[in-house]
Amino acid sequence: MVTASVLGPTAERLPDVQRIAVLRANALGDFLFVLPALDALRAAYPLAEIVLLGAPWHAKLWRDRPGPVDRVLVVPPAPGIRTAEAGEPESSMDDFLAAAVGEGFDLAVQIHGGGASSNPLISSLGARVTVGLRAEDAPPLDRWVRYVYYQHEVIRYLEVVALVGAGATTIVPTLAVTDADRAEAAQVLGPAGRPRVALHPGASDTRRRWPAERFAEVARELHGDGYEVLVTGTSSEQEVVDGVVAAAGVPVRPQVGTLSLGGLAGCYADCALVVSNDTGPLHLAAAVGASTVGIFWVGNLINTANPLRGRHRPICSWMVHCPVCGKDCTPGIYPHRSGDGECPHQDSFVADVPAIEVLEAARELLPSR
Repeated sequence: MVTASVLGPTAERLPDVQRIAVLRANALGDFLFVLPALDALRAAYPLAEIVLLGAPWHAKLWRDRPGPVDRVLVVPPAPGIRTAEAGEPESSMDDFLAAAVGEGFDLAVQIHGGGASSNPLISSLGARVTVGLRAEDAPPLDRWVRYVYYQHEVIRYLEVVALVGAGATTIVPTLAVTDADRAEAAQVLGPAGRPRVALHPGASDTRRRWPAERFAEVARELHGDGYEVLVTGTSSEQEVVDGVVAAAGVPVRPQVGTLSLGGLAGCYADCALVVSNDTGPLHLAAAVGASTVGIFWVGNLINTANPLRGRHRPICSWMVHCPVCGKDCTPGIYPHRSGDGECPHQDSFVADVPAIEVLEAARELLPSR
């Protein structure tokens, strides 16, 4: 029997489901988008154990954290699945699959991309039913939804779990902040003399980076408005954080590698606002309850921008031509359209966003001071 849900038809739930495997082993922002799907699975199968097939950092994040993930099995690095983390010991995919088959999964869920690499892995788990996404070059699962690139990530994964009776309970990713998260943030940052805002000027894809001098302008203005300004970044983003700090010309507090992921969640949860490029920390801030202003390229806005406007403002760049060579980079997935597709350059596609737009959005969301 098919029932109705807020996202359309939802299939009947499977009987006697005791253990569910969910493959999602990539980066922070990518993972946060699957939280509503995991919440839906938890609501549909409240007695089942939900086991995330993830990376070592997932295991650290979900240690003693309430939420829809009961346990993490670390899947070994493999092409199309994930890359190895720094210092990670070698592990065998054969050994992993042997152990995973022994788990006796009733349901295996692939929400890890189009499926060319991930569907064979899911099919190897020996689960009673497999479900997931399928691009044109991917083998089928028992139940699948076509992978189409331009679709909001949260909705994409909710459509998958609806195939096994898990109707959406929310479209908003939410991550619980623990006492340990807040304690770490408090230990690192100390007491706040002013309300805090955080800026995150990095992004793994340099085309998604707003210029450091624009972040510096935002830092100056918000400092002048009476806020303490933090500038967060990973160790690989030290240079861009240093650039913001140097250009700001006012006291700001760089935080590069000072906080674990949980500590960063605790930090953002107590910030009045987080201003960031479209990257994992922006989506983390939203998931822990912070107001956000995000700078997005238009294609990424379609797929990843938070849909709510009560406390979120995505600022969009409409640039589609490479700022270096002028190629139209949009027709890659539309082969029948004129244009050039991909180019080799990695310059920013969001540099045309003026600082005043970000500042106006920030001040609209911040409490009046």
